[in-house]
Amino acid sequence: MKEPSARPLRRRFLWGCVRLGGVLASACVAPGVWAQRKSVLVRELRVKSTEVMTRAVFDVNGPVDHHIFTLHDPERVVVDLKNVRLPKDISGAERPGGVIRTIRSAFREGKGLRVVFDLHRRASPRSFLLPPSGQYGYRLVIDLKEQKGRAPTPVKSAARQPARLRDVVIAIDAGHGGKDPGAIGRRGTREKDVVLSVARRLEALIKKQPGMQVVMIRDRDSYLPLRARIRKARRHRADLFISIHADAARNRRAQGSSVYVLSPRGASSEHARWLAQRENDADLIGGVSLDDKDDVLASVLLDLSQTATTEASIELANSLLVQLKRVGRVRNKRVEQAGFAVLKSPDIPSVLVETAFISNPSEEKRLRTRAYQQALAQAMLGGLRGYFRHHAPSGSQLAQLNRSRHVIRRGETLSAIAAHYHVGISQLRRHNALKTNDIRVGQVLRIPTSGL
Repeated sequence: MKEPSARPLRRRFLWGCVRLGGVLASACVAPGVWAQRKSVLVRELRVKSTEVMTRAVFDVNGPVDHHIFTLHDPERVVVDLKNVRLPKDISGAERPGGVIRTIRSAFREGKGLRVVFDLHRRASPRSFLLPPSGQYGYRLVIDLKEQKGRAPTPVKSAARQPARLRDVVIAIDAGHGGKDPGAIGRRGTREKDVVLSVARRLEALIKKQPGMQVVMIRDRDSYLPLRARIRKARRHRADLFISIHADAARNRRAQGSSVYVLSPRGASSEHARWLAQRENDADLIGGVSLDDKDDVLASVLLDLSQTATTEASIELANSLLVQLKRVGRVRNKRVEQAGFAVLKSPDIPSVLVETAFISNPSEEKRLRTRAYQQALAQAMLGGLRGYFRHHAPSGSQLAQLNRSRHVIRRGETLSAIAAHYHVGISQLRRHNALKTNDIRVGQVLRIPTSGL
């Protein structure tokens, strides 16, 4: 059931590609880009940096097809922009900062514009496209997160132990509880009971998955304030937060599942709240305390963290929505946005799943059955697995597993995939018994353990 004060707002979607696990290259494209023919104008390149990240922003007049990858010795991040126009050379036009040493650009005949960021140190790139908002038009954002350097090797040392790969942590929040029953169906079905049962089923499924562990925000019929739920997830260093509910409406014919992420208005209000309370709470944003930062720097840090979290939340929500469609009807075919309090953690991707309408007699009947509850849990597990297939955190078992296999996504080429994993095209073809370079969306490639 939705919080009484929550009002769904106009949806604003972020397109592109997020790499939370330090992936070295990605092919990113906004919806509809493949059909566009008119070239995109690159108006300006802006760079800003903080203690934790360097951000380069291309101001463009429309969605742009781009490809990003890294090169080493020396360290570089390369961005290829297809079908673009550039009124002036941006090489050296923007004063580099943070991890960026110099910026170079050049057009390659028939291949578009290549921009090279020469780096002081190794960094992991992440890119996404922001749609027009307020005074800003389309923006292609490149975030460069510096990787920590290796410690000097001592003259005599014991054999190095392999790094221990961690599990990803998923926080499951069964809505309502205790004195708050949530919505109640015509047959007396209480929302708090149904969603706790679904949450427990999802918990059992996650525990069987290698590389995953679960934190139950509530595992019994108890009441927890909304912000206490966020705090518990952050205490356990959750990588994701899923809040499970059962919707209700005056119209008893309303039906279907839906998935919500935090609205821009909700994010703005939370941004102001964290800034106002940072000296008292000493909370962490992406591992950086705000209590000793001035207003400008603290605001920039929050902006970086919230932007990344919002984009990841939408990716997760879309993955969940695809799986829920296989279980039954969905209320809306797209991810919805609202100001739910439980979605306001600025550094944990968070979604709220409305499993069905408990106010609809037929859906209430289904919600009471073990089979439907299990189907919902299976769908949510499928959504989680789909999300982590491309966004597993660096240093996790899932990230290591993902390196050995690759699921073809729209717009990817065999050459780009080979460059991404630092293997030769011929080796990649031999490893997968491919006779040509042709690949298809959804195809799974096995990745060789070492390059040529």
